[in-house]
Amino acid sequence: MSRASIRPLRLVFALIATLLWTCAAVAQDIPGVNFERWTGLAERAETAVDTPDTSDETLDLLRHQIVAFREQFDDARGTNATRIASLRDQLALLEPASDTEPSQQAASVQSTREELETQLALLNAPVLAAEAAFTRADNLVAEIDAILRNRQAEALLEVVASPVNPVNWPIALAALGQATTKLWNTTASEQAETRTAELRRKAPVILFAILAGLVLIFRGRHWSKQIVGQMRKMGARGMGVWGFVVSLLRIILPLIGLTLLVYAVRSTGYLDERGDELLGLIPALGGVMLGFRWVAEQVFARDDDEALLALPAADRTQARFLVSAITLLVIANALVLKVLELDEATTTAITVASFPFTVLLAYALFRIGRLLRHYEGDNADPEAETTRASTLVRIVRGFGLIAIIVAFIAPLLQAAGYYNAASYLLQPTILTLVVLGLVLALHSFAATVYGAITGRGAQAGEDLIPTFIGLLLILASIPVLALIWGARLSDLAEIWAAFRRGFAIGDSRISPTDFLTFALIFTIGYLATRLAQGALKTNVLPKTKIDKGGQNAIVSGLGYVGIFLAALAAITGAGIDLSSLAIVAGALSVGIGFGLQNIVSNFVSGIILLIERPISEGDWIEVSGGQMGYVRDISVRSTRIETFDRTDVIVPNADLVSGTVTNYTRGNTLGRLIVSVGVAYGTDTKMVEGILREIAEDQPMVLATPAPSVLFVNFGASSLDFEIRMFLRDVNWMMSVKNDVNHAIAARFVKEGIEIPYPQQDVWLRNPEALTKPSEKE
Repeated sequence: MSRASIRPLRLVFALIATLLWTCAAVAQDIPGVNFERWTGLAERAETAVDTPDTSDETLDLLRHQIVAFREQFDDARGTNATRIASLRDQLALLEPASDTEPSQQAASVQSTREELETQLALLNAPVLAAEAAFTRADNLVAEIDAILRNRQAEALLEVVASPVNPVNWPIALAALGQATTKLWNTTASEQAETRTAELRRKAPVILFAILAGLVLIFRGRHWSKQIVGQMRKMGARGMGVWGFVVSLLRIILPLIGLTLLVYAVRSTGYLDERGDELLGLIPALGGVMLGFRWVAEQVFARDDDEALLALPAADRTQARFLVSAITLLVIANALVLKVLELDEATTTAITVASFPFTVLLAYALFRIGRLLRHYEGDNADPEAETTRASTLVRIVRGFGLIAIIVAFIAPLLQAAGYYNAASYLLQPTILTLVVLGLVLALHSFAATVYGAITGRGAQAGEDLIPTFIGLLLILASIPVLALIWGARLSDLAEIWAAFRRGFAIGDSRISPTDFLTFALIFTIGYLATRLAQGALKTNVLPKTKIDKGGQNAIVSGLGYVGIFLAALAAITGAGIDLSSLAIVAGALSVGIGFGLQNIVSNFVSGIILLIERPISEGDWIEVSGGQMGYVRDISVRSTRIETFDRTDVIVPNADLVSGTVTNYTRGNTLGRLIVSVGVAYGTDTKMVEGILREIAEDQPMVLATPAPSVLFVNFGASSLDFEIRMFLRDVNWMMSVKNDVNHAIAARFVKEGIEIPYPQQDVWLRNPEALTKPSEKE
């Protein structure tokens, strides 16, 4: 949006604000808001925005003050919210008077409405004023942010003198020599004139700080290694966790030593303001150096088992060396640029002095990019092809390619005169790789801690919790990466403020607090539901006379109702107005009716199965299509049947409700078994009947009442056919009983000499004389 189009909007906001200030003065003041100060600040900010020469520092200061007022206005928008909602509800109940009402009653209703509307207008006045002021402040913040971003973009495209032009080299050398000489001369003069007595007085403290600092710098890493070695000898539990923690001492102890040395030098008093500012940069640069080195030792560890990237040992050694070289180059470049900056050197001197460091950094980055580009994962993995195609391998190779590209482009940009663009591209790339290495190290540490707690060891890295922690680490690194790539803290603060304000759904506004409230209430309700289900299933229902299927139905129904109530309570507690979603719900209903009808049908059928219970868990059923087995689970959408082959068949609930289902064990386990057998013609049928009845009555699973029966059912083509019909006390033993009966029949028939015939067939020959006719050869 151009400034010309913004100015009319400012005039409109100013007029609205003036009117609303008047209303607010008549109604009531907003607590904690100084409108006079805000008006002056807003006018100064508008003037500064319209002035092209306003410095970035001034705009940042104005923005900070406007943001503070905007937060006050945002809070003030909820002033009198409860009373306003009450008055609106009362007005909604007072419908306009109709012509059929008595005039006295209509006048009373109208008078009440006017009184309520007057109160509502008075209460709304400060709210509307805060709303208008918030909008004005938000627009000013947006304008300032747009100006600062435009200036940042223009600075990136700024063209300066080329560092490869030999004409510019003497200028840079002269500027660097002058800055160094001035810094040294100032320090020497101070030393000669004023600080001898002060040095003598503080000599013991200075000497102690120097000695302690040197000991921590040169012995800190050795001590940390000794601690790890002692822990390994003692067999400390969770060595991976403690090794990671102790490794941090390699950063902390030398950094403390470096800080002590800086303190000792500052305490001498021989440095002026320039030297003191340059010296104050050393702990930060030392921290960068130690941090870079620590990340390199974690990612490219010497031990194959501890390395986070499974590169060959030679490549890891080379990577650690390159990271150390990059660290030294970054520190040297920062010190040189700081010396030139303190002397207010020209841009030409700065770009020429930094160009050798840019070339060396680009070369080291190129070498690291090549190592990452050829990353192949764990070669010891038998599924090497799968590992190469894994997400981590693709990500590492992708960043390797980016590093190579940046290593080529950055020196060329600076050689062409784009110093800011080259700096913006090269150093953030290096820092991004370091941050991602840090994320990888922290994720490995989290997986190690989780493995130590659960006792799963290295296998815990594939579980859900470490993966979720890795996702959180990536999300936490996004603001850091944004700052590295040029985002301002105010930009991140603006995004966070917008996130805290939330988004509107109808007349409701959802904020992160609402999300947390929703999640907390729903989690409590869900856990309470599961606890109640467990108590019912294990303690209450087993003591009743309800069958197993009914118990499962009650437990499942309680789960559905509990989750629904938990969701409803969470929505209500979060302040989400469901009435504003009526239109969306109507559209979803149409979509459900057409696109999700099968799912809804199965859901309703599942509810019917749980309430009516034609089948229950544990029943032996047979459904359409010949599938037979035991019901193992009745869920919302489908029912799981375990067949006798130990395979699961998933049947939609709608098929069970609308189709034909045979339930062999519904209500009880009684069932009838029929065993058929045939005997040869000529066998005594009464004897066979008696034998079969004895065999049936001898089976322990066969009921005495009703007694088993033997029927002579048919004169077969080859046999006399009999059937044994017997009722079993548990039909699940049907096949076992049939097997025992068949064995008993076979043994008894052999003993009694009863024949079980084969199929008999008569063969008629048309010309039997052909069988006795001699052959022609004879």
